[in-house]
Parts: sequence; structure tokens; C-alpha cells
Amino acid sequence: MWTGMLSAQQSNETDFTSSPAFGDNCTSILVGPKATEDGSAITSHTCDSWYRTWMQWLPSVEYKNDTLVEVYSGKMHTEYPAGKEGVEVKGKVKQKAGRTYRVLDTAYPCLNEKQLAMGETTFGGRDTMRNSKGVFMIEELARLALQRCSSAREAILYMGELAYEYGYGDGGECLTITDPKEAWIFEILGEGPDQLGAVWAACRIPDDEVCVSANISRIGSLAPLQEPAPAKQKKGKKSAYQPLESDNIMASQNVFAVARKLGLWDGKEEFSFWRAYSGKNFFGKMQNYANRELFIMQQLAPSLGLHADMDELPLSVKPEHPLSVKEVSRLLGSYYEGTEQDLTQMMRVPKKGRTLFSTEKWEDKDSIVSNFANPWMRFDEISAYYAMTGDSRWDWVRTIAVPQCAYSTVIQVRSWLPDAVGGVCWMSLDNPGQSPRFPIFAGGTELPAMLKICGQHRYRDDCLLWHYRQANKLAAVRWGICRKTLEPARDHFLDKGLRELPLIETTYQQMAEENEKEATALLNDYTADFVGATVLRWDELYRSYWRKFWAGF
Repeated sequence: MWTGMLSAQQSNETDFTSSPAFGDNCTSILVGPKATEDGSAITSHTCDSWYRTWMQWLPSVEYKNDTLVEVYSGKMHTEYPAGKEGVEVKGKVKQKAGRTYRVLDTAYPCLNEKQLAMGETTFGGRDTMRNSKGVFMIEELARLALQRCSSAREAILYMGELAYEYGYGDGGECLTITDPKEAWIFEILGEGPDQLGAVWAACRIPDDEVCVSANISRIGSLAPLQEPAPAKQKKGKKSAYQPLESDNIMASQNVFAVARKLGLWDGKEEFSFWRAYSGKNFFGKMQNYANRELFIMQQLAPSLGLHADMDELPLSVKPEHPLSVKEVSRLLGSYYEGTEQDLTQMMRVPKKGRTLFSTEKWEDKDSIVSNFANPWMRFDEISAYYAMTGDSRWDWVRTIAVPQCAYSTVIQVRSWLPDAVGGVCWMSLDNPGQSPRFPIFAGGTELPAMLKICGQHRYRDDCLLWHYRQANKLAAVRWGICRKTLEPARDHFLDKGLRELPLIETTYQQMAEENEKEATALLNDYTADFVGATVLRWDELYRSYWRKFWAGF
């Protein structure tokens, strides 16, 4: 059984928010266009920690040649777009002349007007790779790439160039990048404390396959790329930016040399990016996966017989049935229900009709899951149950959906439609296993005011996050009862959006032929109305749960 990093035997005083299990945890599912029901390419992201929930559309800007643009760190934790607390200007970078694209500016920017979409997961990597003097954090690399690029391949090469010239200062990061035709996984680290630069690799996912990344480096072999001959360079001056490229693999020109220099690769064995630069997973095993990657791939390709004792999972698998936005959303909302990793199965009570205080023993077949059981128990709750039962199976499990999630995206991009309606970000805030999703179109220019405020700093009624969070957290207290109304409401809105999508696409195209400004307003208004409907429903759920439990829980 896969278990988490914090044992139930720990003290009941554990601060669960300071645990490494709580921190930089994200999950991304990347789907090629021939692996979906309708030909959409899909990327996704669960931003699973204390990151900002405000978002905005960055407008298009016209740059003159060599315009200097500021690059920041710390913006992921601000309360609103203009917030400066904790924000630092890391440097300024030159921008070539031309118009930038509009970008959906989430904590990790995720979509532009050209249907270029990104998901993200942090894998950390070896500490020896970090260089805090680097200008770029991953979110700023993503922002500039989305502003200047229209394809996944172009974005990867551009981010590599920026990191090479100005330095990468973040830990190991992964971006799952797709345009309507190609899906790529991109992993990047610093070049080490003595050299300002970056080491990176990128692999194109076969069009009919699915890749999963969840806080562990996933890229292995870089074949057919080969280590280049050492470049001649003048003393004190970098050589030209010359990434290694093939049709389906790209990497920084130093990817082999740095591993050799730092003693991470002997040059004899076949090179593996994850083995060299990431090493062990967070269970201390030399593997390129953990429970989330394994579970999702087992769900999609059960006949492969993937199991937890494998040294390495394939980077991607061909699913045994085509995927959809709805299925990717379901996977991101999973807590392994019905499996041995499902904590709710640990809290069973006798079936109705049995005497509560009977001395007669009862087996699991005579029991049901308690209404108090919820899959997102805190560490101190698990510790308490362990103390009461002494059952060593009480251990924390890192579910895919988590209650500390800031926001979650499922982004579909479609080659046969205009960019404005071809790209759709299905957004949710708070726990993706509980919250509804609403559509934001690539052609949008404005978001509801409630989305421009972060709810992580304090309770705010004018912040969208809290309208979901109140009902979600209350529902978890008696999950067995509340899920009967919350889950149908969650599914209703995604079903509604998908059902109405063809009408919006057709109406937009008809309106755009005569008045593009009014067509854009249609997209903005539809998102606002959709969000408003979810707020009304979740506010009603919140009130209904208080009415239901008026006499106590």
C-alpha cells in the first residue's frame, strides 16, 4: 500500500501546514489530441498549496525593440493584482519588438489567446542544482513564454533561451505544455551554484498517449540526442545558445556535461534525466513516480500491469479508452475511492439494524462506511484515530484532490475552431473533488470582480474562493451525508458547460463576423453568468448544511 510521508503515530500537536507533505504539491495530466474523444489536446494542473487565487487577463502590449521588462518573484502569494508585499524585482530582460498575446494570469500562468496552454508541477530536484542568483522563477518563465509564443515547441525553446541568458533561480519544475497539435513535457533546474544558467529537457508526448506528472521528475532517456563536443568560447563569455533538438526531444546544450561535471552521471550508462537531476522520489525510492502517477496510469491502461515495485514508469501510456474533459476532471478530483488507499474505508460502522452495543463481533461485510468518514482528514485527526484503535493502517495518504488546493485547471485546445473559443480553461477553486468548474475562454478579456481577490489571507465575502470553501469544508464534516447533494451539484455545472459549449462556439463565430467586440463580450458575460450561478448554488449548499446539522454534527 502506498502511504504518505507523515505517520499517524506522530504527535497530535503536528502543524499539518508545515509538513513537506502539505507544500509544493501539484498534479498535471497531459493528453495528446488523438487520445481524446473529440480531438482536443488537454493539459491540467491542481495548484495544491497556499498560492494566490486571484487571477486576471494580462492585456496585449506593443513593445519597441529591446524594451526592458521587469521579472518578479513573490507574486504568487499576493492578495490582489497590484499587491506588492513580498514581491521582489529579480531583474529586467530585453524584449524584441512586437505585440504580446493576452495571457490568463493565474499563480502559474496557464493560457494565452493563441490556444497555448500550460500546467505545472514542482519536483524540486537535487539541491546542488539551485542558484538563487538566477533571474527567473518558473511562473515568470511561463508568463513571458505565453506572452510571446503561439506553439509549445516555440515556448520551450524561448524559455530555454531566457534561462540560459539570465539564469534560472527556482527549484526543479515541470510544465506540461500543449497547443492544438502537440503536447510536450518540459523539466528545468538551475545549473548549480557556480554557474548562472539552466539545465532542461523536453519530450513530445505521442498524440495518442497520456502523461502524468506529480512532483517527481518524469523524463528519462533523451535518445536520440547525443552529447555535443565541448564548445569553444572566449574567456568570461558564454557560448551561443544552441539547444539540442530532434523531432520529439529537446534539451539544453549542457544537459550531459553538467551531469558529468557534478558527478551525477558517469558517461557510461545510458543517460536518464530524472536519475541524474532528481534522484529519489519523496518516499526515498529511486523511482520516477509515486502513488498519483501510478494510480492514474493504472486507471487509463490497466492491461499494462503497472505496479509499485517497478523502477520506472513509462513517461506516457496509450489509454484503453479515449479521454474527455470530464474524465480528466474526475481523475483530478480522485481520492482513490474504493481502493486500499481510500481512508474512508477505515471508518466502518455496523449496518442499520444491528445493535450498537452488541458484544457480537461483526465483519466488514456487515458494515458500511461511517458518515463521519472523509478522505481528506488532517494529520491530527488520523493520529487520534490511530491512538484510539492502534491500527497501523491509519497512515496519511496523498490523494490527488486535496483540501488545501488553491485552484485547478483542465484546459482543452482545439485546432478546428477559432482560437477565441477553441481554447477553454475549465477552472475550479478549492478542493477539485468538491468544487464546480466554470469556463474561461481563450478569447476572453475580462473576469468577474470576485476572481480578482485572493482568499488565502483572510475570510472575504467579496472573494470567490470562500463561496466554495465554506460549503466544501462543512460538507467534509459529515461527508457521507453531504456528498449526496454536493457531488451532483459539482457534476451539474461541468455537464452544463460542456452541453452549452457548441452553442457558444457557433454564436461567437456568427457575432464575430459582424462585430468582434460584441462577440468577445459574449464570452466574458457567459463566464460571469456561469460563475454567478455556481456561487448561488454553493451558498445554498452552505446554508442547507447548517440547517441539516442544527442539532449538532
